[in-house]
Amino acid sequence: MLVKRRPIGFPSMFDDFFGGELMKDPSLFRNESLPAVNVKETEAGFELEVALPGISKEEINLEVNERVLTISSKHEEKKEEKDEKGNYTRKEFSYSSFSRSFTLPKDVDVDTIQGNYVDGVLKVNIPRKAQINNGVKQISIS
Repeated sequence: MLVKRRPIGFPSMFDDFFGGELMKDPSLFRNESLPAVNVKETEAGFELEVALPGISKEEINLEVNERVLTISSKHEEKKEEKDEKGNYTRKEFSYSSFSRSFTLPKDVDVDTIQGNYVDGVLKVNIPRKAQINNGVKQISIS
């Protein structure tokens, strides 16, 4: 068992609140979390995988504006319990949202970006523009 000696003075709650884990992670105050995003670069372009468990497809917004890809969502959850008279015995609701933005390289074809959402994972395919041949063709010599 670990025994921790507290200095005499302020109560333990004060120490826990202002000197403990809560102050090390300010997002705990805001109930904020950003989804994990995996970015993979391939020869054909980029692939993003975003973990969005518990969010429906209709709550996800995927848009490109001036070479900036933004993935965002607003999620609302309501729970209600009523007694026989129709009075609330418990009513809970919560809202959460996030927004992640990625600046796209110039060689990306923004008109052909595709998103697919299955089993809580959003997959975004970001293809590169087709290489334009300037009339020069390299010929291999055998």
